[in-house]
Amino acid sequence: MKTNLMLLLCFLTLFAGKSIEEKGYTVGDIVDNFELKSVSGEMISLDDYKNEKGIILVFDCNTCPVSKAYKERIKELHDKFADKGFPVLAVNSNDPGRQPGDSFDEMVKYAEKNKYQHTYVQDLQQEVARSFGATNTPHVFVLKKSGADFKVAYIGAIDNNSRDASAVTKTYVEDAVNALLKGNNPTPDKTKAIGCTIKWKEA
Repeated sequence: MKTNLMLLLCFLTLFAGKSIEEKGYTVGDIVDNFELKSVSGEMISLDDYKNEKGIILVFDCNTCPVSKAYKERIKELHDKFADKGFPVLAVNSNDPGRQPGDSFDEMVKYAEKNKYQHTYVQDLQQEVARSFGATNTPHVFVLKKSGADFKVAYIGAIDNNSRDASAVTKTYVEDAVNALLKGNNPTPDKTKAIGCTIKWKEA
């Protein structure tokens, strides 16, 4: 009896995990417009990027050690690709009630302290994170312009070494953007995002 119960629990866990994983955008999907408040006080929407070739959209935060490890690499991506039509847009979806260090005021301080040149917005209601299916910080979605829309071209990690930038051998996001700039599809177009889980609001 206990064996049957364990098998049932394992099955339900796998099923639940599969359902969660399947939520959100996948490669090739058109992204819905959204509008969020940036640390500059302005409301930012995808419409503001209509003249860009795409967006490097990063679900990020102030507090996660992995996000902190990638902070300079995210800034470098913006420095390298903003002028080529792929700026970084960082989205903080952590619930400040659970993670006070990710409040809007702390976001403003963090962006100023670290001299962010890229846009940093707060997804206070967590609707954008849920629509994308974001799970981690950092979790990257490279978007490409397709007519009047933005389509998902790459999902996943920034590179293959979260701990040591000097030991990176695969630059997934950089390679994806370079492929798009050449008119090609990224290969790979999906990797596993490594980082802290997004701190969801408690029901």
